[in-house]
Amino acid sequence: MVLNEVEANPVKKNRKHTFNWDKVMPYLSIAPFYLLFLVFGLFPLVFSAYLALGKWDGIGAIQYTGLTNFSRLLQDQDFWLSIKNTLIIWSVGTFPMLFAALILAFLLNLQFIKHREFLKSVLFLPNITSVVAITILFGLIFSNMDGLANGLLQMVGLPKINWLTSPQWVRVVIASVNIWQYLGYNMIIYLTGIARIPKDYYEAAAVDGASQHQVFWHITIPQLKPIILFTIIMSTIGGLQVFSEAQVLVPSGATAQGGAMTIVYYLYKTAFTNHQFGYGSAIAWGLVALIVLCSVINWLITNSRIKGVN
Repeated sequence: MVLNEVEANPVKKNRKHTFNWDKVMPYLSIAPFYLLFLVFGLFPLVFSAYLALGKWDGIGAIQYTGLTNFSRLLQDQDFWLSIKNTLIIWSVGTFPMLFAALILAFLLNLQFIKHREFLKSVLFLPNITSVVAITILFGLIFSNMDGLANGLLQMVGLPKINWLTSPQWVRVVIASVNIWQYLGYNMIIYLTGIARIPKDYYEAAAVDGASQHQVFWHITIPQLKPIILFTIIMSTIGGLQVFSEAQVLVPSGATAQGGAMTIVYYLYKTAFTNHQFGYGSAIAWGLVALIVLCSVINWLITNSRIKGVN
C-alpha cells in the first residue's frame, strides 16, 4: 500500500504543527517601541486634536465647541505677545549660537590645534548638564541686585540692569542659557560633517593659495549644506519650545508683557494652572503651525543662501 506524503515523511508532519518563532521574534522585538509610541505619542496627539475642539476642566465631561478655541486664539493678545517673546528669544539664541558652533568646529579641525578631545569635551559638557541647574546658575549671574553681571558693570562705571524684570533683557538671559547649553552640541555635529569632507578639496585650495576665510566660505559651508539645514530645523523646533528656562528664571509672576512668557509657558499656565485644557490644546496646535512655518522659511532662506555661496 502506497503511503501518502505526510505519512511517508514524519519530519514534515511534525513541522506542520510547530510554531515558527523565527518569524514571530522580530515583531515581538519591535513591539515595545510601537506600544510606547501608541500610548505616549499617537494617543496624546489625537486626543489633543479632539480636545482642542471642546471645553474641558480635567474633571467633567468634554463639551464640544467646534472651532471656538481657535477663533479665540486668533484674538488673544497674550498669545500673540507670547509668540513675539518666543520668536525674539529663538532668533537671539539660535543664529549666533549656530554660527559660533560652525566657527568653533572649523577652528578645531585645523591641524595646529592641540588637545582637541579635551576642548570638545569641555564645550559639550553644558549639553549634558541639567537645564534647571544651568538656568539657576544664570539666574544668580544675572540677578537684579548683586549678580556677577551687575558687579562687572559697576566695576567699569555702568549702572545696574534689571535683567530678570526688564522685558528685553530677560529675553537675552533666556537666549544666553540656550546658547550656553547647545553650542557644544551643534559644534560636534558640524565637526563630524567637516571630518567627512574630502581632504583633496582643502589640499587643492592650499595649492591655489586660498586663505582660510575663502576655504571656510567656499568649501566648508557648501559641503555642510545638509548638516546646516538639519541643525537649523532642529534648533527651530527646540528653540520655539522654550519653557524650563523661563519658568525657573521668572516663576509664577511671569507675564507676556514681561518678556518671559513663551508659548509653551503660556500653554502650561492656561492648561495646568487655569485648567482650560481645551484652549491649551488649541495653543499647542498653534505652536505646531508656527514651528512648521518657521522651519519651512528657514529651509528656503538657508537653501538659497548656500546656493549663492556655491
